[in-house]
Amino acid sequence: MNEQRGNWSYVVRVCLVATLGGLLFGYDTAVIAGAIGFLQKKFALGPAMEGWAASCALLGCVIGVTISGAFSDRFGRKRLLVLSGALFAASAIGTALPPNLTWFVIFRTIGGIGVGAASMAAPMYIAEIAPARMRGRMVSVNQLAIVTGMLIIYFVNYFIARGGDEAWNVEYGWRWMFASGLFPSLVFLGLLISVPESPRWLAEHRRRGEALGILTRVNGAAAAERELAEIEAAAAVESSTLSQFVRSGPAAVLVIGISLAILQQVTGINVFLYYGPEIFKKLGSGTDVALLQTLTVGAVNLVFTVIAIYTVDRWGRKPLMLLGASGMGICLFAMGGVSYAGRTELWVLLLILGYIACFALSIGPVTWVILSEIFPTKIRGRALGLATFCLWTANFIVSQTFPILNENAWLVATFRQAFPFWVYGALCVVEILFVWRMVPETKGKSLEEIERMW
Repeated sequence: MNEQRGNWSYVVRVCLVATLGGLLFGYDTAVIAGAIGFLQKKFALGPAMEGWAASCALLGCVIGVTISGAFSDRFGRKRLLVLSGALFAASAIGTALPPNLTWFVIFRTIGGIGVGAASMAAPMYIAEIAPARMRGRMVSVNQLAIVTGMLIIYFVNYFIARGGDEAWNVEYGWRWMFASGLFPSLVFLGLLISVPESPRWLAEHRRRGEALGILTRVNGAAAAERELAEIEAAAAVESSTLSQFVRSGPAAVLVIGISLAILQQVTGINVFLYYGPEIFKKLGSGTDVALLQTLTVGAVNLVFTVIAIYTVDRWGRKPLMLLGASGMGICLFAMGGVSYAGRTELWVLLLILGYIACFALSIGPVTWVILSEIFPTKIRGRALGLATFCLWTANFIVSQTFPILNENAWLVATFRQAFPFWVYGALCVVEILFVWRMVPETKGKSLEEIERMW
């Protein structure tokens, strides 16, 4: 271990274990993309119930983040990761063996609670243990894990669907898709044994020796003493509740965090991640081709997330956000225009891939980086929980309403299925203006330096 720089390999190993929570997040949310068509036939679902079957997990996410903030502040970030892994495992079993749609929804919601917990716990844990010089990259790796999980399940779905004909998939194929999540859940739970608790959480709970030991391994001995002193000084003057913080401190940080969380979702990303195969089928693709096209979406998502990891600590958070939101808006408006003019499968696919690339380069990973680092330590768990609650609520609304908007007879006749894309494009413009005017640059700053900005 370098006494001045700390143990780089230790930081990477610990953070990579935490990012498996992100991988399960992506895996569990995106499995529905391959299964929803077969579920629709199995249970004879209309547009509203199809949206409910796809989005019920998101309601679980809302529940998960509702309880996760207080849970993580009281019991620790690591225990919250363990809880999420256990819920993932239970959901994998339950959604594979439901006797009816009601039980499917119940276990899918349980998985959603795990996703909600992991979506908050993993980036927060990584931000609190990674040194400032690596924090942006390491939190972005969590987003890479999310999209990797999505890509893996797209492959799994594709090969499972090829294992039988349409009737077999309607009866059994989708069950295997959900059951496949059990193995990575158990691996995640096993690896969590080897990681420490967040040093900032330990310091907040007066476990100074343990906190100093971890910070020493991360930053080196001299830097560890300085950082621990900063953490303790910040904790000494911070409010202990969100309401006290809002009354005594700047509420702007909460407004920024909540707004960024909502805007990440209402710009439409999960429409393409959850309903991609069904969109492609409506363009005339067969099941195999639609799943292959979804694999392409997942691959582009992965590649551009890797690019984001290498640029977020070089270019900064704000430039990436502005660049990506602009590209997303252009693609969405063009997608609507192509749809209105009488879309072709190739053009829509290319525009979707362009949109995904822009999201993965910016709004996807960088939003989580900013959310993980802008809140003061004392309220970070609850504040991040509130922002993530709003994120998943927005996700639920978008995922629930898209099938209704996309299949509404009047909207289809009037806008030729361009209406949802234009709505999401307009919200990209809102995001550009908000980031430009309201969001500060946090590149290269310690969490305590960011805290002093407010």
